[in-house]
Amino acid sequence: MNLNTIVEVKRPKSTDAIGQWRDGYAWLAGGTWLFSEPQVAVDTLIDLDTLGWPSLTATQAGLEIAATCRVADLHAFKGPAEWRSAPLFRDCIDAFLMSFKIWNAATIGGNVCMSLPAGAMISLTAALEGVCTLWPRDGAPREVPVTAFVTGNHKNVLQKGELLRSIHLPAAALSKRYAMRQMSLTRYGRSAVLIIGTAGDRGKDFLLTITASTPRPVQLRFDKTPSAAALRHAIDEHLPAGGYFADVHGSAPYKRHLTYHFAEQIRAELA
Repeated sequence: MNLNTIVEVKRPKSTDAIGQWRDGYAWLAGGTWLFSEPQVAVDTLIDLDTLGWPSLTATQAGLEIAATCRVADLHAFKGPAEWRSAPLFRDCIDAFLMSFKIWNAATIGGNVCMSLPAGAMISLTAALEGVCTLWPRDGAPREVPVTAFVTGNHKNVLQKGELLRSIHLPAAALSKRYAMRQMSLTRYGRSAVLIIGTAGDRGKDFLLTITASTPRPVQLRFDKTPSAAALRHAIDEHLPAGGYFADVHGSAPYKRHLTYHFAEQIRAELA
């Protein structure tokens, strides 16, 4: 879509070149949402591509994903053999409601900052214990776990003009085993439920991440794989019946049923 309110596109070499933030500015990464509908309140786009951030940086400490990393780049990434959860990247990307052509433009940071319940990159980075690095306009960078970054449907902790710089996935999380379940009402539709479980050897450090069926990620952690009864009790404790996200892609009771069903499948698979 042509954005006829835009009068300037800034292409800074550093964020310091932006100066004072004002109403009408918008960060531009992939632009798949910005260009999908009119942005009547925006008159200036600030292109993040010219900042030149490396898309993916793998170290012994884990994987640093730049906010500007394209979905296609993450889909093609192959981590070290010991990162047993690396195939989860493709599994979550395949759950996207988008064509492969969009993968070449859409960014990981854009999907996280949209903060939609069915954001597949939120599911991925939350499940792998990701931590966001945020750059405020004034002040030192701050770190926020992905599970705390998203606060609700299309809501997050970003302050005015603040920028998501990157998401760090720790090597310890990448080295765990994983199981994933996803359901949508149509074959290539938006996720109604997307649940990921991770666990270490012999079921230690079991972590269940519930997304899409909830307005924000919900995580349940256990020292070891819980019993079926203990897991269901924990789900009820953290997710009361009124805590599920109802929309045209599924009612709250439907999503609650699938959450129980898939959580038990994941528990059994990782036990």
